[in-house]
Amino acid sequence: MTSFLDPLIAFVSAHAWLAYLTLFLAALLEAVPVVGSLVPGSTIILALSALVPGGELKLLPVLAAAAAGAMLGDGTAYLIGHRSQREILSAWPLSNYPRVVAQSEAFFNRWGVLAVFFARFVPPIRAFVPITAGALGMPPARFYAVNIPAILLWAPAHVLPGVLAVTALHDYAGLPHHGHVGKHLWMFAVAGGAVILALAVWTIRRRHGGSLIEPAKPAK
Repeated sequence: MTSFLDPLIAFVSAHAWLAYLTLFLAALLEAVPVVGSLVPGSTIILALSALVPGGELKLLPVLAAAAAGAMLGDGTAYLIGHRSQREILSAWPLSNYPRVVAQSEAFFNRWGVLAVFFARFVPPIRAFVPITAGALGMPPARFYAVNIPAILLWAPAHVLPGVLAVTALHDYAGLPHHGHVGKHLWMFAVAGGAVILALAVWTIRRRHGGSLIEPAKPAK
């Protein structure tokens, strides 16, 4: 992995705009219904945040790329739901995921406008609540008044842990910046955490007989 990460870090240093584009797309795709349940957008953002302390990436552009992608993704999903109303919830591809749609609707009905805020921090519901909010008739002004502040908190919550962790490893653990050791440790930790989370979700699936994002089986 170290032999892979060193060239990757060097490449990002020479082509930072590609990293910002990757951050933007990761946040955008994570907000797309169904797709957002499968794309590890948060993992990508957490991992790339390790490149800020060493100067390969800049903090403000990283935050801006993540926030812009999330805003575009959530906003587009909401507008599609708002335009199509409830019909979109039973149309393809959402028709293949009735369990998640039902949970998103129940989540929205329980928390109301706060569901839009909370959902930004709760995968995989995050990818379904904006379109559900639009389909259930939430006014645009109310949606964006809650969604935008949520994203402005969500972006730092995903970026700053990596920045602070790598900075602490260099400043307090004595790891050299030029050695990329702190970046490696953080990226390994993020990848390991993602694997553990995936295994935990898989275990829950096995115990409860299905997954939140398992497609509905066709009727016989």
